[in-house]
Amino acid sequence: MMTHRHSVFATVSQRLDRSAPPMRLFEKAKKLGIWNPSDIDFSQDQADWASLSDDERDLVLRLVALFQAGEEAVTLDLLPLIMTIAGEGRIDEEMFLTSFLWEEAKHTDFFARFLEVVAQDSSDLSHYHSDNYKIVFYEALPAALAALRDDPSPAAQTRASCTYNMVVEGMLAETGYHAFHMMLERNNTLPGLTRGIALLKQDESRHIAYGVYLLSRLMVEDPSLWAEIDQTMNQLMRPALGVIKDIFAAYDDVPFGLQESEFIGYATMQFNKRLDRIRKARGLSLSDVQAVTQQAVDADDA
Repeated sequence: MMTHRHSVFATVSQRLDRSAPPMRLFEKAKKLGIWNPSDIDFSQDQADWASLSDDERDLVLRLVALFQAGEEAVTLDLLPLIMTIAGEGRIDEEMFLTSFLWEEAKHTDFFARFLEVVAQDSSDLSHYHSDNYKIVFYEALPAALAALRDDPSPAAQTRASCTYNMVVEGMLAETGYHAFHMMLERNNTLPGLTRGIALLKQDESRHIAYGVYLLSRLMVEDPSLWAEIDQTMNQLMRPALGVIKDIFAAYDDVPFGLQESEFIGYATMQFNKRLDRIRKARGLSLSDVQAVTQQAVDADDA
């Protein structure tokens, strides 16, 4: 029995506002997000892999295992957010969100290909997932997004976006990209992995920009949601930093000369950067939020 009906279609009755931040982000996704993991050349990576030390290979595998599961997790968990935004009739935001699911699935494919072609490792790599990692990716992320199925309220959207866009992407993934840069680009090794990471980072900068926009928009509509943002971010900061500390604790002599203090500092900086951008939205109008977001989008500064 049919229980849902459409009464109006925005693109017919009102048309799209192509100047709105979600549509500008969608335009960038259409232009920059069309890359194929199958096209990345891993031939030099195979040669480089053989020349790495055991600990160097272990650290690369560890980081890939963290990213691989994280990309799969968001691919599995993202649909409730898309459905919530669609249920509100926000066609411009939903159109951009369709690129999220495509891109997260593509990222999952990329890391899977690296494991198959370069590392040639078919073992269970979940032993690299520490208790702190499981708190974020096995528990907090799926719980926050799945909650939207039964509770699509602004407060639930706030918790979901903070967990996904601000902590998982804006803090942990950004710190992971920094680690790969320090390990690979500075040592001129694994160019295929390096290239894929650069493309992932470009994709996820758009995701983060949308998350900042969504949270800012929600706060314009209800300033009391700042309490939800502050609470969610601070609840997740400890396990998120714990993920980084656990990586360094696994080695007596950390490969590639990485220093724990640098990465804790970098992750904390990313955390504060995201929180500050959302904090500044308090008291702004929606048009102000759109203008600030658009400046960040145009500057590629998510």
